[in-house]
Amino acid sequence: MQPEISAVVLAGGRGERLGMDKADVVLGGKTLLLRSLSLLAPLTDDPVVVLRPGQSLHGGPPPARVVRDLAPYAGVLAGMAAGLQACRHDWAIVVACDMPFLNADLLAHMISLRDEHDIVVPRLTVGLEPLHALYHRRTLPAIRRAMDAGRRRLVSFYEGLDVRYVDEPTLLRLDPELRSLFNVNTPPDLALAEEWLAAAPPRA
Repeated sequence: MQPEISAVVLAGGRGERLGMDKADVVLGGKTLLLRSLSLLAPLTDDPVVVLRPGQSLHGGPPPARVVRDLAPYAGVLAGMAAGLQACRHDWAIVVACDMPFLNADLLAHMISLRDEHDIVVPRLTVGLEPLHALYHRRTLPAIRRAMDAGRRRLVSFYEGLDVRYVDEPTLLRLDPELRSLFNVNTPPDLALAEEWLAAAPPRA
């Protein structure tokens, strides 16, 4: 039985270094957006895709509700706000569409940690991963305040909220190579992701 969790996929990135919108980049015969949605499907009954105003998807409508950034050109926080506002459940997994190796075991563990907190986020030695995290809808006022103040840093609204950190040893136990946190930002990143897919054992 699925937990009552929504999933927000932020898909408005322009992918300038890739030469096309990130949502339309194809990896292993499937767009990054569709790949993210398929990996999240076992965890949610409420997928939401956030696009920037005016953006269209070359692959056609995704199997999810589509919403637009609350404020044009206001950065990722605007996308997060739009996604959380649209969610049917109080909690949402929020990820970027350029993370093609989402790990269901890791996300399920993060979901199990959510009670009594506002945010569940991975914490590596190099910093936090706020676009691979769980957010409660009650974080929305803090996100909006950060937007109104002109803050763009993704964790700028965390202050004053109850944050549950998932530290690196736990992340490595569930995802030894941390591929779930890998982003496709450049052509070399895409080539590496293709190599990983080609080397993966076939599914039974």
